[in-house]
Amino acid sequence: MRDRITGSKALMRALQAEGVKTIFGYPGGSIMPVYDSLFDYTRGEKKCFDHILVRHEQGAVHAAEGYARVSGEVGVALVTSGPGVTNTLTGIADAMLDSTPIVVIAGQVPIAALGTDAFQEVDLVGVSQPISKWSYQIRRAEDVAWAVSRAFYIARSGRPGPVVLDFAKNAQTEEFDWEPKKVDFIRSYVPYPKLDQKAVSQAAQLINNAKKPLALVGQGVELGNAQEELKAFLEKADIPAGRTMLGLSALPSDHPLNVGMLGMHGNYAVNLKEQECDVLIAIGMRFSDRVTGNTKTYAKQAKVIHLDIDRSEIDKNVKTDVAVVADCKESLPAITALLNKNKHREWRESFHELDRKEREKVIEPAIHPAEGPLLMGEVVNVVAEQSPDDAVLVTDVGQNQLFATRYFKYHHQRSICTSGGLGTMGYGLPAAIGATFAAPQRAVCCFMGDGGFQMCIEELGTIMEQKSPVKMILLNNHYLGNVRQWQDMFWMKRKSFTKMMNPCYELIAQAYGIPYVAVTDRKDLQAAVRQMLTADGPFLLECAIKEDDNVLPMTPPGMNVNQMMLEI
Repeated sequence: MRDRITGSKALMRALQAEGVKTIFGYPGGSIMPVYDSLFDYTRGEKKCFDHILVRHEQGAVHAAEGYARVSGEVGVALVTSGPGVTNTLTGIADAMLDSTPIVVIAGQVPIAALGTDAFQEVDLVGVSQPISKWSYQIRRAEDVAWAVSRAFYIARSGRPGPVVLDFAKNAQTEEFDWEPKKVDFIRSYVPYPKLDQKAVSQAAQLINNAKKPLALVGQGVELGNAQEELKAFLEKADIPAGRTMLGLSALPSDHPLNVGMLGMHGNYAVNLKEQECDVLIAIGMRFSDRVTGNTKTYAKQAKVIHLDIDRSEIDKNVKTDVAVVADCKESLPAITALLNKNKHREWRESFHELDRKEREKVIEPAIHPAEGPLLMGEVVNVVAEQSPDDAVLVTDVGQNQLFATRYFKYHHQRSICTSGGLGTMGYGLPAAIGATFAAPQRAVCCFMGDGGFQMCIEELGTIMEQKSPVKMILLNNHYLGNVRQWQDMFWMKRKSFTKMMNPCYELIAQAYGIPYVAVTDRKDLQAAVRQMLTADGPFLLECAIKEDDNVLPMTPPGMNVNQMMLEI
């Protein structure tokens, strides 16, 4: 007997075959047949999905990103055509730059109506191709199983990223004879390059002969699930390691070889030592301009070894002496096997004086101020000290992000969700929702500024409906703080449209039924954080922050990394 079903029901089966459990979405006309089929798959004996109704399509994609970053699985967003899908483009671009595996499925007008300027028609494939790993229009019901399997294979394999499926309405309603498909090979697509043993040997030889080796650890270690392989590599050769912002939880904060965060607002010692090391080992990172500063002067004294799964990253920003193009879960142990057991005690101890200088001039004043208004650093520090070891840090973008990533503590893998490459304000709140569904047993602490919070504030409705236990920490300084800092430093303190008039957040929290506490005095901070972390469900903690609180250290844009400023 033939199993004849619609394209919409085929989508349900295809998603089920990919192990999807959670979908973040928002219905509309062109995706309505899919939502009708989804009805049966979210309730009763047939239930296999949780559908989370967001309040804006951008929120759906950021929530899918947060889910993917914490779970290690592919996040899924389901939206309608036209403005529904154009609202997802920021999230798709964000996922592309941060290598986050998501699949966005969007409704589309029927094929017969394409090109007629039909209601809510948009050339989705055309607009999404430059910002996705793959974008495809499903025009026939019989192509659904193949397209979905291919989409998930591309999204999760190799260097992960976003995939977009444009699902024509006629393909949703047409009937066909169901036949499952499994795509695990695509000619011309090589997600896992073959490891070059010659490059492995060359890398090991450079490291064995190094006197001052330094590792730069990126998110690729997390994406490759190579955290243990990284530790074995570093410990055998006694290599100090800095971490990019997205790679912060790839190595625990308290690991003896961890020497801090790289980048414009990273730690002082590791940034200066990039200009002193003799061998620089980049692992799953892309040499972002926020890490390198002026590339014309960056690490010119060092031999550069670059481990990356994506060949296009090699020599893109920094010239490489040895390139090991492979999954770091494979390349790291291959190199480790050829390393000599080594000790670089004098080199590692040379970091200590610079660390002491930063602690004295920047860290202690930021986390233990003697007087004055609350500071962002001290709020983050108190939350970090009271949070469980497996807590997940989610941030929005701006000063809240920079303070939070600097002063939070990372003990477990996949413990950070933040928008790195695109720097998307509004990312934090919906990403935190996704994180709570990915790891319901872990505390999720979301730091936001008053600017970014208001960009996706409607997702408080999702939190209210789902009772999503996001611990929201609002660092309110009534400014777009990061822009204000740059205006003060580089634009003669001309604060052009960065001052913000804000609403009463207490009333907003009350409207959504979310517990709320405001802190204006540091004597109340410890108790308020304890109340937030021990509360069941969501909680909003608003902290009144010093208006001109600045993030330091800082490497001014275009400057050398060893020109990092400890004070303004």
